[in-house]
Amino acid sequence: MNFSEQAYIMNLAEATTTMQYLTFKLGEENFAIDVIKAQEILDFVAPTRVPQTPPFMLGVINLRGSVVPVIDLRCKFGMSEAERNRDSCIIVMEIDVDGEKTVVGTLVDSVQEVLDLDAENLEPPPRIGTRLKTEFIKSMGNIDGDFLIILDIDRVFSTDELVLIEDVLKQKED
Repeated sequence: MNFSEQAYIMNLAEATTTMQYLTFKLGEENFAIDVIKAQEILDFVAPTRVPQTPPFMLGVINLRGSVVPVIDLRCKFGMSEAERNRDSCIIVMEIDVDGEKTVVGTLVDSVQEVLDLDAENLEPPPRIGTRLKTEFIKSMGNIDGDFLIILDIDRVFSTDELVLIEDVLKQKED
């Protein structure tokens, strides 16, 4: 048993029998995050582009006086860009990297629902070898035969990427 499988089993053991997840779509794929990570869902607003940022960073928005970076999850995951439509929205969430909390907005194609999942409907993330990174996948949900990729949103972004985002926020506040 490798480290990620051990961590997964420990997470399941610590979990209550049912967890709540906010589900959303990127293309035809179904994703979810722990509902506790989501602060709010906003209709899409065009972010202000910030020069010299990575392609996945769309820019920043003003959220009640706070500067919030907006990340395109499709781009971050290497998916093709999608047309914005009435279902496109920004999930504002708080992520934790190395003990530091950061609020980010993530652009998704559409938000689906808040879903209750029992631990028995969750499976460990796939082991795909050493070339593909899957450490940001917390588990895989099985809902009526369809897979739901449950993200460990705190691990989607590297520390270096978050430092870059923090630097951009400091520049915008100055």
